[in-house]
Amino acid sequence: MTRRWNLRLAIGGSIVALLSIAAVLAPFWTPVAAPLRLRIGARLDAPLTGGLFGTDQLGRDVLSLLMLGAGNSLATAATAILIAACLGGVLGLLAAEIGDRSGGVLMRATDVLFAFPPLLSAMMLAAALGTGFWSATVAIALFTLPVFARVTSATTASVLARDFVTAARALGRSGPAIARRHVLPNIAGTLAIQVSLQMGLAILTEAGLGYLGLGRPPPTPSWGRMLADAQTYMGSAPWLALAPGCTIALAVLGFNLLGDGLRDWLDPRTRR
Repeated sequence: MTRRWNLRLAIGGSIVALLSIAAVLAPFWTPVAAPLRLRIGARLDAPLTGGLFGTDQLGRDVLSLLMLGAGNSLATAATAILIAACLGGVLGLLAAEIGDRSGGVLMRATDVLFAFPPLLSAMMLAAALGTGFWSATVAIALFTLPVFARVTSATTASVLARDFVTAARALGRSGPAIARRHVLPNIAGTLAIQVSLQMGLAILTEAGLGYLGLGRPPPTPSWGRMLADAQTYMGSAPWLALAPGCTIALAVLGFNLLGDGLRDWLDPRTRR
């Protein structure tokens, strides 16, 4: 069992590391120089003929576009998750510390967002805010925030009920000091797992926004827009859809495996 869990963590970490390296490397190097330059004479070249994954309808190298799109997708998803984790974590800490009715009211306010499908709601908000990096980021962050608020509140309440927190309060430690020295170290692992799991959903949402034209505007490469552009050429050039589609699936799988592996590794019950 332990070997399987370690393998899950290793595979997920390797996929995430590979995507991160491609995203960092893309602004400085891609298989084709000037990857956004149109090359009409090389349009719709098949894989291995016009590059590893072929070329698109404008003659651009698909692999180079995927590398550039990785940076855009990861940057949008990571920024959104960071915002959601920080704001949701603060709300969860406050709700657990306040407790009783006030904390419950605060959690009910975040639960309102759970009533709406996250992907559909993010698309509606992005459509209202307009296209661009920050509109997509805010849309994803807003509907991911309740997850972190709920997880933080539940885990914090469990930690606050322990004897060492009671002892710290008896010694006169303040709420912020208890949160910093006792609560945060004990919930950091749970939050790290949620960050990894929610990154997969954020990447999928960002791709959906790009597919509908609500992500970053052209000519900035986007995995979702690459899928949208490939619809017209499904019969003559199926690789145009397969490449970004498989990349999105691989990214989501990698972050989910990483989150599952972290959960199994950090949980002493599963390690035993």
